[in-house]
Amino acid sequence: MLGLNYLAWLGILVWVVVPALAWLTTWLIRRRARTALMRGMGVVVGLAILSAPWLVSSGVKAYYDRQVRELCAKDGGVRVYETVPLTTEKFDKWGNVNIPNKRYAKAADEYYFESEDHYYRHGNPNLLRMNTRVIRKGDGKILGESTRYARSGGDLPGPWHGSSYGCPPLPMKLESSIFLKGDE
Repeated sequence: MLGLNYLAWLGILVWVVVPALAWLTTWLIRRRARTALMRGMGVVVGLAILSAPWLVSSGVKAYYDRQVRELCAKDGGVRVYETVPLTTEKFDKWGNVNIPNKRYAKAADEYYFESEDHYYRHGNPNLLRMNTRVIRKGDGKILGESTRYARSGGDLPGPWHGSSYGCPPLPMKLESSIFLKGDE
């Protein structure tokens, strides 16, 4: 229908139709009003119509943010199943261990990580579960995993960047929880 996606139609609705409806309603009420109270009510009705899209958007974001908090309380965070002591040479100057993704792991790498993203809701807003596992290549044992939930989007369409909410807060420090310096 006219080659526009749903966000373009939503933008037209929010930024053109709703203000026009608010102005028209205010004008009609004020024009027919016989008292100052009724003219004031016309302004209040117009402001209520103007604020409706923002209220709906805020409610949708609050709903999905609550779902993120509930899912995060169930299984979010870092879980370590086995710690591994490493020599200090295995750590870089910032104290990190360079663990490659499974796709880029070389034959000489002892450990790799796998990431999996699961969308509970795909669209606007998104509701996403991100799970990362560190695995020992030799026996395939999972040494630890981190799980994070996030909501992105759900805002009114416009020229700004969309909002997001995630739980637990970053950084999650999965690798530093698994790999310990040998002298610790």
